[in-house]
Amino acid sequence: MTEASTHTHSVALRDGPLELSWAEVTDKGRRRDANQDAVFATFPLFIVADGMGGHIGGEIASASTVERLRDVAEAGIVNAKTIEKALARAVKDIASHPETTDDGTGTTVTGVYLDTSGGDPHWVTLNIGDSRVYLLRDSTIAQITTDHSVVQELVAAGRLSPEEAESHPYGNVITRAVGPSDSVTPDYVRLDVVDGDRFVICSDGLTKELTDYGIQHFLAENSDPADAVKAMLDAALENGGRDNVTIIVLDVHRPGDGSDTEPGAGRGSSDAANLDADGSSPDEA
Repeated sequence: MTEASTHTHSVALRDGPLELSWAEVTDKGRRRDANQDAVFATFPLFIVADGMGGHIGGEIASASTVERLRDVAEAGIVNAKTIEKALARAVKDIASHPETTDDGTGTTVTGVYLDTSGGDPHWVTLNIGDSRVYLLRDSTIAQITTDHSVVQELVAAGRLSPEEAESHPYGNVITRAVGPSDSVTPDYVRLDVVDGDRFVICSDGLTKELTDYGIQHFLAENSDPADAVKAMLDAALENGGRDNVTIIVLDVHRPGDGSDTEPGAGRGSSDAANLDADGSSPDEA
């Protein structure tokens, strides 16, 4: 298990300073022999990848994807174009290991980055697969990303309820991944930068063991990101730890924009203030 510690970063934006704090943790869980998850959390990009594939194929897929995205962050230009180029390079990396990878090898990738290239800074979430990004705002948690999975497609078609989906036997079958023969174009959701927001970026090893409300509970109980990721990891392991577990908690603070506000209680207008589970606003549904 990676020990969690809280990191901080200050950003000078056109409309005032932004202070970020975050922590990340990854663990192989209680039933897996190896950890096929990979994580990268350094401003301005925060990423979780959950590898799949026999032997060490999944580890290669997730590690290659995270390393290519690390290169993007270190180059300093993070946007949809540079991300998609990095994912295309990761696909080639995965395919270059034929001895350990095959058509079933791939990885999810999900996360969030801060885009300061335009007039107004904003967050952008990206997602391929069934790892997730959650946002806690005004004491309400919402899943921002939409799972690329057979079960999610059944829910969207009205053939399965969200409650039935939790225990469906096809719960692990995803429909999009970064791999040798699959699409590498993520879904994107744009979010305003709001004081008090808290993001949770995680692999499905967490969401198999904790409900959305369970995640919200541990955020409410732990204002420090390192304490929050540790509490959620401990709960996931206690509840069974059936898969690798990786978690990032990212807190947003805007001094002078409600500077006495506790994390998770921020207020402000946003295109994503009232997002449905599929990442669209109610007006767009």
